[in-house]
Amino acid sequence: MKLSPEQVRRVEENIEGHAVPEGHAAAPQLETVFGRHTFFLDDQGLSIVERSPLDEHVGNLVSVASWTNEKRTMLEPHDPEPTAVMVELGSEGMDGARTDDEY
Repeated sequence: MKLSPEQVRRVEENIEGHAVPEGHAAAPQLETVFGRHTFFLDDQGLSIVERSPLDEHVGNLVSVASWTNEKRTMLEPHDPEPTAVMVELGSEGMDGARTDDEY
């Protein structure tokens, strides 16, 4: 899922990493491999946020690729692995769009 700038800020407050800018040279390749998401890099590798099945206003950070070397220059995709990180996304819908009740 694509996140709004505010949602990205909330995720970054809860992890020791940062969002991959949409204009980054690797962004198109990441989207080809993993789909349309906001991507986050940290010491463990690459993650995305998926909406919680229990609460649409909460997202779960999900690891989708791990670093393959100590220099952290190569990522190896793996099956999605939910992490313990849960983030309050607010009332914005997927792709950062407002939900109908906000208009």
